[in-house]
Amino acid sequence: MMKFNRVLLKLSGEALMGENQFGIDNKKLDTYAKEIKTAHERGIEIAIVIGGGNIFRGVQAEKGIMERVQGDYMGMLATMINGLALQAALESNGMKTRLMSSIKMEQIAEPYIRRRAIRHLEKGRIVIFGAGTGSPYFTTDSAASLRAIEIEADVILKGTRVDGIYSADPEKDPTATKFESITFDEVYEKGLNVMDLTAFTLCKENDLPIIVFDMNKPGNLNKVVKGEEEGTLVKG
Repeated sequence: MMKFNRVLLKLSGEALMGENQFGIDNKKLDTYAKEIKTAHERGIEIAIVIGGGNIFRGVQAEKGIMERVQGDYMGMLATMINGLALQAALESNGMKTRLMSSIKMEQIAEPYIRRRAIRHLEKGRIVIFGAGTGSPYFTTDSAASLRAIEIEADVILKGTRVDGIYSADPEKDPTATKFESITFDEVYEKGLNVMDLTAFTLCKENDLPIIVFDMNKPGNLNKVVKGEEEGTLVKG
């Protein structure tokens, strides 16, 4: 038996860069698509939220001449570009998908409607949520938490480039220790950076567990959806 029936996978836009400094690496995109396909073929209903940091981040606006609101909307459009790319990669691997947007853009994506999204999942389609929450000042982490709660996902799977949550940044501190599991309160107390505070609080208040794992290691996503001990589990 699978541990999860319906999951929301959160991916960073930067992950799509691969070895590049900007944009989308087609090889990395195809690798992710194949990983998602393997998990989906186990009967898991999968929704995805992907960031846009490989193209533009809203906070960049504050460093230039743009207002934050303008920059955030640009960031939302960046997530739609990544969503289109991921949709194409999944479909080239034989998956049926739907791209849904929080901002109206009927020519390329369906508008986000909760009931429709759930119906797509029930029919075996992979649903990609783009354009964040549709409002400025919210990150794609917040969008992932919100959508996961709305579609009644069992868990948020946060795919990163490290294999879990550590006491410090393992890429900078070799003495950092990994947590196999940790509570929401312990994350607050230790000041660990799992998600932004808004997203994390949404998960805590709605008793939605989070698993942080290394998406770049082949087979890891499949292990997580099977319920194997992989990454770090955050729960109440």
